[in-house]
Amino acid sequence: MRLDKYLKVSRLIKRRTVAKDAALADLIYINDKVAKPASTVKPGDTLTLHFGIKILTVKVVSIDIPKPKSEDVMFELISETKKS
Repeated sequence: MRLDKYLKVSRLIKRRTVAKDAALADLIYINDKVAKPASTVKPGDTLTLHFGIKILTVKVVSIDIPKPKSEDVMFELISETKKS
């Protein structure tokens, strides 16, 4: 699945265009490598997202699109830190 689409459907970022802009600004890493919006995401990958002063690291658990109002989780939170 494309990175920008994954970020939207997993609800890490609300809009796909915002996810695309973040990737183009080199704020998202897949397995410690800079990711572009069309980069492929697969289960087991580690994503690092830089949101202003917050750094979020998650592990991709699933790329299946969840059904509405479902409790399916597409990622596992590894760490959440603040930049100093």
